[in-house]
Amino acid sequence: MTATTPLLIPGLSVLAPSYRAILCDVWGVLHNGVAAFAPACEALAAFRRETGAPVVLITNAPRPNPPVKAQLASLGVPRDAFDEVVTSGDVTRDAITALDGAPIQHIGPERDLTLFEGFANPLVGEEDAQAVVCTGLVDDENETPESYRPAFERMIARGLTFICANPDIVVERGDKLVWCAGALARLYEDMGGKVTIVGKPHTPIYNLAIARAEAAAGAPLERSSILAIGDGLPTDIRGAYANSLDVLFITGGIHGADFGPTGAPEEDLVRKRLAEEGLRARAAIPELRW
Repeated sequence: MTATTPLLIPGLSVLAPSYRAILCDVWGVLHNGVAAFAPACEALAAFRRETGAPVVLITNAPRPNPPVKAQLASLGVPRDAFDEVVTSGDVTRDAITALDGAPIQHIGPERDLTLFEGFANPLVGEEDAQAVVCTGLVDDENETPESYRPAFERMIARGLTFICANPDIVVERGDKLVWCAGALARLYEDMGGKVTIVGKPHTPIYNLAIARAEAAAGAPLERSSILAIGDGLPTDIRGAYANSLDVLFITGGIHGADFGPTGAPEEDLVRKRLAEEGLRARAAIPELRW
């Protein structure tokens, strides 16, 4: 993509012949936490059907992939839209293994407790913890990151490492934005605490997703042959850029208000924002469609 090449495209079909695999973000691209986006699901299904190439969903969901697959089905994402799912939770389990059975304080909702299944690490209160694993806010409907400042002061004073299982700062839930674990990790680090982050935009989750794509393809894949798709500049776009992957930027996601009308973004504004962030995209589109 150059300054003279059109950035905005009508659909994924324009790019499909150039790629042998797709790594696609989930929340904000395939669904909004309430219902699936039918055109996006059909676009991925069409890519698999027309090219025979695999689609791996890559998400900062803090749970292992089986419950995420169940959630996708409940929201109406059809199974023919993807081959495999890789989650931040999958990679976080490697970080928990490295704790070698140490007691953990979990910060996050009860629905994320599947992350800890099969581990001997006891889940304990703040006073007894040797590390913190955060999957989100306990009550993301009513709390903000500032709600955690007093507890973080105590944890940092004790030298507890903060393992962030979901680097997203915010996500869309229906028509509103809710805080995610990434916002808590940012605050913890700003306050002087030690933070470990494993999901997008960091390398471990991409290495795992590419390995899954190669397994589905039955052959090694050059990174130049893999297209990433996502809507988050600090996670999806930065992660693809940092890991030498082309990316299709979905402009109508969490940054939709920054580029003019959500369904008709202004290309100059998209280019300007990418340049300001030190990033680039192979192409952009307001919502994923074929």
